[in-house]
Amino acid sequence: MKLIRKQFDSLKPHFEKGGKWEKFYYAYEAFDTFVFSPNTVNEVKGSQIRDAIDLKRLMMTVIIAMVPCLLFGIWNVGHQHFLAIGNPGAAPGDKIWVGLVQVVPIIIVSYAVGLGVEFIFATIRRHPVNEGYLVTGMLIPLVMPPDIPLWQVALATIFAVIIGKEAFGGTGMNVLNVALTARAFLYFAYPSDISGDVWTYLGDATPVAGFSGATPLSIGAASLTTGENVVSSLNQFGAGWADGIFSFSNLFFGAMPGCIGETSVLMCLIGALILIVTGVGSWKIIVSVFAGTYLAGLGMNMIGANEFMLMPAAYHLVIGGLAFGAVFMATDPVTASQTETGKWIYGFMIGVLSVIIRVFNPAYPEGVMLAILLMNVFAPLIDYYVVRANKKRRLQRATV
Repeated sequence: MKLIRKQFDSLKPHFEKGGKWEKFYYAYEAFDTFVFSPNTVNEVKGSQIRDAIDLKRLMMTVIIAMVPCLLFGIWNVGHQHFLAIGNPGAAPGDKIWVGLVQVVPIIIVSYAVGLGVEFIFATIRRHPVNEGYLVTGMLIPLVMPPDIPLWQVALATIFAVIIGKEAFGGTGMNVLNVALTARAFLYFAYPSDISGDVWTYLGDATPVAGFSGATPLSIGAASLTTGENVVSSLNQFGAGWADGIFSFSNLFFGAMPGCIGETSVLMCLIGALILIVTGVGSWKIIVSVFAGTYLAGLGMNMIGANEFMLMPAAYHLVIGGLAFGAVFMATDPVTASQTETGKWIYGFMIGVLSVIIRVFNPAYPEGVMLAILLMNVFAPLIDYYVVRANKKRRLQRATV
């Protein structure tokens, strides 16, 4: 590490004021502070909160929390590939290799393009490179299907960073979650490539007889027209080529087709535990999202106007990207509510809206993305009225 530190120090004069690469100083500073802790100190006098962690280390904690979803997603991409071509007993190494071949290029494109845009804006605006993309660069691949064209990943990343983030002033100023902005862009721009159909990488192989492109959510949406019981349809799905693939237990563990990092509720809960223990993620938002989803599902059961409404509420917790959205998207500290009471309201409404969108919008049965983006917009309003209510209550207790 001393040798690397020495190399950075030898290059620093070239990037400082008067150096030949002066205009690229903030690009240098970004790499320097990523590898080493900043050597600057706060000169402000008075009481301060001293903490060894900075924004980059905070972001790295979130990335570590996403590692279980990433590793499982890599294995699952390969597993679904061999399952779909009739070879479920393939060696674990072969499954992981197929997953790596599909997933790693998406991650590389996401980081290369996103950080490239960040460096360009930092150079033009003469400000430090924002660390927020360290997390966004991993979130974008995890919410993508494994067979997404790389050029679409690049285009969505550029759109999300420029329109969803830089247009508002950069890290800490954006109104919408950047990763979800990228996914929403692809959904509306290229719906055929990121719709509700199953996402299984086949390569040049031919799927086995009986292979179907349905997802749990699309089966639920289809029940609105077929009138078939959703749970029965889920349990019967995959007969002959993947028995029990949509059983409740498998929906929880996640060995099924879907976006790279969203299929396993178990892996998401492990990530949630890491975020909560380290104090990085709000447990109130996570719990309230699940609570809102479950209670909304119970409400739909009481209405019972169709089979999708009658689907047991617990299924809403394990299908689609609800768990991933609750843990990694809804808890985004920039776009979520900041007040403690507001976090309960914010998360609860995400859960409720997710179920409403799923049940009442067959064209887009996965409602988590739109629910989070909608509540991103309302988060400041929620905080405003929570603070206003607190002031009013305290004024009533005040004495002259």
